[in-house]
Amino acid sequence: MTTASAAKTTHRLLSLDVLRGLTVIGMIMVNAAAGLHYGDGVAVYPLLLHAQWAGLTLADLVFPAFLMIVGVSIPLAMAQNTEGRHGPLPLAPILWRVARLFLLGLLLSNLFWIQNPDGMSWRFWGVLQRIGLVYGACAILFHLTGPKVRLGLIVAVLALYWPLSLMPSLDGLATDIWQPGHNFGASLDRVLLGDHNYVKGPAGYDPEGLFSTLPAIAHGLIGVMVGEFLSRRQGTGAAWRLAAAGALMLAIGIGWGLVFPIVKDIWSSSFVLTTCGLTTLALAGLHGLLDGKTVDGRAAAFVIGIPAAFGVNAIAAYVLHALAGPMVGWRPLVAPFEMARPVIGEPAAALIPITLFIAFIWLCMAYLRRRNWIIRV
Repeated sequence: MTTASAAKTTHRLLSLDVLRGLTVIGMIMVNAAAGLHYGDGVAVYPLLLHAQWAGLTLADLVFPAFLMIVGVSIPLAMAQNTEGRHGPLPLAPILWRVARLFLLGLLLSNLFWIQNPDGMSWRFWGVLQRIGLVYGACAILFHLTGPKVRLGLIVAVLALYWPLSLMPSLDGLATDIWQPGHNFGASLDRVLLGDHNYVKGPAGYDPEGLFSTLPAIAHGLIGVMVGEFLSRRQGTGAAWRLAAAGALMLAIGIGWGLVFPIVKDIWSSSFVLTTCGLTTLALAGLHGLLDGKTVDGRAAAFVIGIPAAFGVNAIAAYVLHALAGPMVGWRPLVAPFEMARPVIGEPAAALIPITLFIAFIWLCMAYLRRRNWIIRV
């Protein structure tokens, strides 16, 4: 029998740990699928690959969900560790954590470059870098501003990001928001970093580049608002209110996407609202099911414990998967794929090494959880 942690005593929400864990599992699955597909030419289910530009797949949902959860966690963590927004601003700890995340991300973004510096170019931006910057901005704004000011910032950033994206490119490339790299933000990436972006070429850009960090911060601030709400109200009524807010964001995001396309690579405003809406709906469902409830039965506890183990040590799981990524191509993992491919088809068979890789990461995270070790970055 496992009892969900009550926010009143630990300030941790089981629903948040589970959702965070599910997003980390999703990120590992997506990256492993991309490695098999682009590295080894294996056919995988299209939902596990990012959309080429406009549109959404399962792969496009996991990182924005994690980024929103970063924002949700800030009010809960600050309520536990400080006197809240009205207490002293812990600027040095916030900036030090931003620096740690950024430097660790810089290392992970350049693992292959470190091995072969003459054969490829280094990359400045990346997933952990964006997480660090969004965390830092949201944590500071949580302390220095009130909910109304933060809401105004969210609206202003998302509204202004659209016309700013349509500004003339700095390098003269024709502006067309529906074409990869043909926008102001991409041209800023090219001017600032040249060939040191994730996408190369005349229309190159970085999906975690400088300009798109602005709507990513708004994304995190939406999470902060959700976290503030959950720090004050919990239970069935709170779950329904969250679900209503999620449905509203989803509807606005889809409607806005008709004119300002839903594009992960530029973190478009419609992408922010659509993915925040879906994440809020998922959190609302998990909050209603798990928080303040008792989970009966070993099977149920095990099912919940799998994502929770990832959620408690999310950054550690992400770093481990990045370092252990070549395991997906190991013979013990590839052998069952090759045996199953003629029987169930290549996309289904590709899930075997991916699942085995996720299981390896889970075993490591479950061990940390059993020892009550939380690795903080």
